[in-house]
Amino acid sequence: MVTAARALIEAQGYFGTGVNRVLADSGAPRGSLYFHFPEGKDRLVADALEEGGREVEALLAAAEAEGLNAAGTTRRLLGALAARMEESSYDKGCPVATVGLEVSGTPERGGNERLRLTCARIYAGWERALADRLVVEGRPRPEAEEAAGAVLAQIEGALLLARVRHDRTPLDRAARAVEVLLAR
Repeated sequence: MVTAARALIEAQGYFGTGVNRVLADSGAPRGSLYFHFPEGKDRLVADALEEGGREVEALLAAAEAEGLNAAGTTRRLLGALAARMEESSYDKGCPVATVGLEVSGTPERGGNERLRLTCARIYAGWERALADRLVVEGRPRPEAEEAAGAVLAQIEGALLLARVRHDRTPLDRAARAVEVLLAR
């Protein structure tokens, strides 16, 4: 169910994804939703977001384990995200952004504080991982955090533009821009 929910929320968002569709796509009986997710759709979506977050963290960790520097790690991540986006005919971009944008408003405007905080925590983890890598490379912590935030913003903006345009060019440009941003 988490995998089905993840695919659906990434492509259609929180509000565009119904529980019935998740159950149909996963092949799970309705009772299992309430058994495994007694808190309902929000818990299922939070788990799907966390799974997507872990996938990106694993990409970052694998690149670091191969000895890539922060710029190389970011290039690898952008390449993986671009390939994933193209393979999905641009239905998939960032595994967090679609829901994050929808739930970040006030409750009166459809916001969901629990899911907003989940998205914020995932983004903070990615940013921290990149900042930690930059510290290992010799940057002072404040500078590393500033650069990591700028890189994450570059990635997210490029993912949005690539998905809207159905063209990976913004991701390729972002990879080159990160080289400049992280050059020392």
